[in-house]
Amino acid sequence: AKPTLSELNQVKHHFINHISILEPYSAGKYESECIAKLEEYFLHKDFAILVGGTGMYIDAVLYGLDDFPDISKNTKDKTKEIFDNGGLDALKNIVAKFDPEYYKKVDLKNSRRLERAVEVILESGKSYSSFLNQEKKKRSFQTIELQLSLPREVLYDRINLRVDQMIKDGLIDEVKLLENVKTNRALQTVGYQEIFKYFDGAYELDFAITEIKKNSRRYAKRQLTWLRKKEIPCFAPTDINKITNYINIELGKQQKNNC
Repeated sequence: AKPTLSELNQVKHHFINHISILEPYSAGKYESECIAKLEEYFLHKDFAILVGGTGMYIDAVLYGLDDFPDISKNTKDKTKEIFDNGGLDALKNIVAKFDPEYYKKVDLKNSRRLERAVEVILESGKSYSSFLNQEKKKRSFQTIELQLSLPREVLYDRINLRVDQMIKDGLIDEVKLLENVKTNRALQTVGYQEIFKYFDGAYELDFAITEIKKNSRRYAKRQLTWLRKKEIPCFAPTDINKITNYINIELGKQQKNNC
């Protein structure tokens, strides 16, 4: 559900259609590419809008990521083998044993987060937690953060309608074209995984669509939890005047502090 061609033509977008589904990508790579783009952008413009999205990617741009050891191909292959043979439980057991602190707070249903923790543990011999909460990077720009929020029932209704529209727009055919690379990490996500299971015969199509809706709602719930922890000011999308007033007040504070 990336921006439509019409939306892309209305305002300049960045980091849309800029990478192949087959090319490995990470929050760290996004951080370096986005910071480089912003430094170039701010030579000619005063403001940029970062839209999210995934919390880790937002934090990567605003505050930088903690520095972790480089992961060797051997360790990545070993971690994948553990997951392929033992599933989530095998990953959870390793994290629980070697990093109980992270085990208490990680999303235990998120295979990628667990794989990442296991990779770091195997590569470094240290816990994943030991690399967290390092000193934040200083940025050359200032930020104003806000969130747009809908009543929960309205949000969930929109998610359901969005999934229906994705199906109408050709999600089934898109996933079919990617079936030969379905183990690609970028495809271990909501929308793709459920349709792959439909192709494998594990799900009926109606059930697969229902699962996409359910898993999308769960993902949205995790995003809302992340936002609540950050205590970001919240506005209804239609509160244009309140939003612009808030931004203007925050800009005024920043200008005053910079004097």
